Amino acid sequence: MATTKWQRLAWVLLGVFAVSVLVILIVNSGSSHQMGSDEAVFKTVDALYTAVRNHDEKQLAACEQRLNSYKDAGTLPPPAAEHLAGIIARARKGDWDTAAQRLYQFMLEQRRDQTPESNSR
Repeated sequence: MATTKWQRLAWVLLGVFAVSVLVILIVNSGSSHQMGSDEAVFKTVDALYTAVRNHDEKQLAACEQRLNSYKDAGTLPPPAAEHLAGIIARARKGDWDTAAQRLYQFMLEQRRDQTPESNSR
């Protein structure tokens, strides 16, 4: 009978550990990369959100082109550019609503008080 109590305790502890690891993974996987403090980048991301919400493929392409030029110029950090490219790809596949939700969450997580060193989060 003593073994059963210890086994239950071991299972409970294992379960608590597993849930803790899962929570940490979910929290860390949802964090967005910072896009920096360049005003043109912010305006383009805002325009991208409008394009995605309106299912506007022409504006989507225009925003993508501008974002690529910002990445090439160094005003949009590569991790943020990759994240935005994934959102654009999702919209192109027709999953506009999920793309809009992810872009909205990305925008909410941005901090405007960025320094160049902190942009590569």
